[in-house]
Amino acid sequence: MMKRLLIANRGEIACRIIRTAKRTGIQSVAVFSDADAGALHVRMADAAVHIGPSAVSESYLRGDAIIAAALESGADAIHPGFGFLSENAQFAKAVIDAGLIWVGPDPASIEAMGLKDAAKTLMAEAGVPVTPGYMGADQSPDTLAAAAGEIGYPVLIKAIAGGGGKGMRKVETGAEFASALQSCQREAKGAFGDDRVLLEKYVTRPRHIEVQVFGDKHGNVVHLFERDCSLQRRHQKVIEEAPAPGMDEATRAAICEAAVKAAHAVDYVGAGTIEFIADASGGLRADRIWFMEMNTRLQVEHPVTEAITGVDLVEWQLRIASGETLPKSQEQLSFSGWAMEARLYAEDPAHAFMPSTGTLEIFELPDGVRVETGVEAGDAITPFYDPMIAKLIAHGQTRQEAIDGLGAACRSIAIHPVKTNAAFLARALAEPDFVAGHIDTGFIERHADALTQPVEPSRQALELAAQSMLAQGQGPWIGLTGFRLNAEPKRDVRMLLGSEAVTIVLPSPLRGEGLGVRGGPRAQALKIVRQSKHMTLIADAGEVFVFSPDRSDVAHAGAAADGAILAPIPGKVTAIAVAPGQRVEKGETLIVLEAMKMEYTLSAPFDGTVAAINALSGDQVTEGTVLVEIVEENQ
Repeated sequence: MMKRLLIANRGEIACRIIRTAKRTGIQSVAVFSDADAGALHVRMADAAVHIGPSAVSESYLRGDAIIAAALESGADAIHPGFGFLSENAQFAKAVIDAGLIWVGPDPASIEAMGLKDAAKTLMAEAGVPVTPGYMGADQSPDTLAAAAGEIGYPVLIKAIAGGGGKGMRKVETGAEFASALQSCQREAKGAFGDDRVLLEKYVTRPRHIEVQVFGDKHGNVVHLFERDCSLQRRHQKVIEEAPAPGMDEATRAAICEAAVKAAHAVDYVGAGTIEFIADASGGLRADRIWFMEMNTRLQVEHPVTEAITGVDLVEWQLRIASGETLPKSQEQLSFSGWAMEARLYAEDPAHAFMPSTGTLEIFELPDGVRVETGVEAGDAITPFYDPMIAKLIAHGQTRQEAIDGLGAACRSIAIHPVKTNAAFLARALAEPDFVAGHIDTGFIERHADALTQPVEPSRQALELAAQSMLAQGQGPWIGLTGFRLNAEPKRDVRMLLGSEAVTIVLPSPLRGEGLGVRGGPRAQALKIVRQSKHMTLIADAGEVFVFSPDRSDVAHAGAAADGAILAPIPGKVTAIAVAPGQRVEKGETLIVLEAMKMEYTLSAPFDGTVAAINALSGDQVTEGTVLVEIVEENQ
């Protein structure tokens, strides 16, 4: 077994690997960028090495710096985690050439499955069913457009070197194809350094089913059953579960057998995932499930497989990399119960899921479920990395028990001032279609209005905030007591909910009454998060509401004038689609911003003329920067 392991990653996966390393008696070495100098994974590790500036291209994607850090720290092995260099065959080969143990598959296997077109061809030759599409070498726009027409719309454009939803676009009509192709290629080039694409027939009611496989260096391969990852937004997984709803034993056997066959085809070693797309229009059937791609690494959602099988997949990775055989044969593997994972992101669902950055002044995650995170209270969420800040995993005897446990966990999250998708997750888990198992990759889009609409605080939350302010003695302006004949005095409490003035009428308190609320459907998840002389924070069903005294001299910042296009988040300008003096129509693309590994298109709010462009392509801009100014027509 290896003695000292360097984790070439950050955040929750680095912390997760460190925990298993400690339990198995292996010393851990962390690497960190400037932005992560005080990060949790650095604090947890036995040693840590600085590898460069905050940008991933200058730190976590620098294989030479990571290998140098391993040699400098005396590590004898490198675990890549997921993302970054985890599926980079050249990096894997460099690790091995440096005399270090690579905790992952052979570079040849990574290379074989890394390019989606070659992987699909290989799988077809191995007898694994693949989705109809175009995987040709001719990448000219005319050829790709013609191929899309032959396949039939809708089609999916996918970066050949892609992963994690990057470089992927659904195209409904031929008129949309050219612009979608350009956007996809641009994002693929920026994320992977390779703008080649393939085309696939878009399945109208797709389910994303994947199978966890594991191979050792002695030719053995097993599967650890399937997961369903159909709840996605912009091709990014949001909620995953194992097993897959509606999966019968015959279909399970067929899909798992195909996954093992795929792993054998590339002599696979270590943890890997075979991803399939299923046509759910007629239920899950073996003849309507096709190979999509293979991820030659550990998956973000691996904890749900661990929960139902009782296997520590990271420990298996470390043992396999050290030359051991698989700890269990296929006959010894089984699963029990149901597990679900929700990805908690630093983002604002009510405002187009814009990433949210800042210091985690309040950071309270639930008890009673497994929590994987790479941050603690006081840590900062920066614009440099993926906005996922935690994963919550619930396990129950039935699917409903897993839903109930995960839903309660999401409703009890209290994070401030960084925005999160906690309430969005709670609503998704409670949506009747989800509870019934009627899911596919379009679920979130179909239910977007119900899942993302801002919610008002409950009556209980308002009363609790009012009581807390009275208890803090906010002064005569906050509470006005009125005498009423033959009735208890009433108390009018004036507060600000954010910037909106509200007045709450409370009944007279009983002597010695403390803070509390009456019962109600949301009362169980309701709590005061913080009290001070200036504000009270209330966590209510996954949302955090900020209350403050309503003073007449409170000043409010004005909104930006119409026509001033502001950067919604810190990011990099990757494309400018207009020029000064150009006439634009409402909805027309003005500028493309990249932040947290995603593209954001800023569009014209009305018909008008571009008056000024205040940024250059490649500029790094801060939130609120005026990027483009437009003058509305007829003004």
